[in-house]
Amino acid sequence: MDKKENDTLDHESLEHLVQMPAQELPADIPAEVREKLVRDLNDKEAAEDLRQDIHEAEREEAREAPAAPNKLTKSRLLKLLVKKQYVKLREVTEDMQPADLAELLEELDENNRLVVFRLLKKEVATEVFTYMSDEARDELVDEFTDVELIGAIEEMSLDDAADLLEDMPASVVKRVLEKSSPQTRESLNKLLHYPENSAGSLMTLEYVRLRREMTVRQAFTAIRQQGEQAETLYTCYVVDKNRLLGIVSVRSLLLAELDTPITEIMDDNVIAVHVNDDQEFVSREMQRYDFTAMPVLDNEGMFVGIITIDDAIDVLTEESTEDMQKMAAILPDDEATTYFGTSVWTHAKQRIPWLMILMLSATFTGMVTTHYEQAFVALPLLVSFMPMLMGTAGNCGNQVSTQMVRGLALDEIEPRDFLKVVYKELRVAVIVGAVLGVANGLRIWLMYGVFGGGQYPNVMDYVVVVSLALFLSIILAKLVGGLLPLGAKKLGFDPAIMANPFLSTIVDACSLLIYFQIATVVFHSLM
Repeated sequence: MDKKENDTLDHESLEHLVQMPAQELPADIPAEVREKLVRDLNDKEAAEDLRQDIHEAEREEAREAPAAPNKLTKSRLLKLLVKKQYVKLREVTEDMQPADLAELLEELDENNRLVVFRLLKKEVATEVFTYMSDEARDELVDEFTDVELIGAIEEMSLDDAADLLEDMPASVVKRVLEKSSPQTRESLNKLLHYPENSAGSLMTLEYVRLRREMTVRQAFTAIRQQGEQAETLYTCYVVDKNRLLGIVSVRSLLLAELDTPITEIMDDNVIAVHVNDDQEFVSREMQRYDFTAMPVLDNEGMFVGIITIDDAIDVLTEESTEDMQKMAAILPDDEATTYFGTSVWTHAKQRIPWLMILMLSATFTGMVTTHYEQAFVALPLLVSFMPMLMGTAGNCGNQVSTQMVRGLALDEIEPRDFLKVVYKELRVAVIVGAVLGVANGLRIWLMYGVFGGGQYPNVMDYVVVVSLALFLSIILAKLVGGLLPLGAKKLGFDPAIMANPFLSTIVDACSLLIYFQIATVVFHSLM
């Protein structure tokens, strides 16, 4: 954009903006929302901030690879807003993928995001809303009128709406339940009744129901009638008095003759979960059977809903993130979103507790080194091998513990398999320890013997001490790294907690004990 166009944008467009009549806004915007939108658009201070936002966005985009001419960027979106090209704004946003548009809106500041969101078509706004981060949605909800809030909830799928309300303050939930339609209110109350992280809280009540006496032709009619509200169309459910009789895919319907009874093509070998099953278990079951949707039964065996693959993927992502945080000695926090979206205080709050525990537990390592202080005085070279020894043993233990945590999460390994784990890791540790021990011994001999210029006597004794200590420490680390997560699982704790935090402390202290015990024996005459 050249200077002349910039000047026009900075002066004429903004001058004209504050004089904008309300009727230039899209006619389908509710009167209550229109009033707030006009007020925000006519705010001179906000208009000045908007101009600055455009310049900053242009500078940011100039540092990146040039965007495609037809791609909607942050600066282009804001220019449409400044120039009052609301129809054009709607057109270009309607053509975008909801996930991409949600990401773009999150780049805007809170005020601009709210204005643009209110200008979107209702259907587009609802889809975009479901893809936004919790933080961005919370900011929008705080500013929503009752009309906007209820409109968003009514248009969302029921499971997404229930997930949203679970994270909202009680006052917001009360607003929604009071203002929603009776049908929506009843459905939301059912979903909100189930325990958090259960299959019931994850499921949706919107699916295609078929009756057992239907033919394929009648099934297609039912799909057309129910399809607009259904979460998925690919899988349909044959139900009789709330009992799930079978499942039929649209593929099977398309390949069958129109007069074929549904009972002839449905699969009556139904795999389902129960409302109180843990959501991670449900997601693993869907992964195991390659399901795109999983039926959910209540405690009496009645068919109450389905869980779709998009929700299962979200659960697996959340669980993986939580495991990674625990393995890195970080406490999971519901307030945390993305790295940059999480406050400095929340980051610190997540990290300090475990760091404090690990710092205090390192006292044991200090006690070991203090006990062998005389060895340092007599043989100072011993100190130089300590970081390598503890680091290598710790890395070996972390390799195993990571595999154990993953295996336990995927149900590939059970606590009862501990003898198999010991036998397998013992063999692996012997090979790894022998290779690393020999390589390290050769390094010490070359560095301090061949190229040491005779400065260090008893080099071969150092080779024996360090190599043997490394060999035994690796075996110990492999066994501890394999057994700690299994033990945690057996005791009902999260195996990820035992992966890195405790493992490092145990392996460090034990490796030093082994190292100095061997050194005491080999260098007994020098101590």
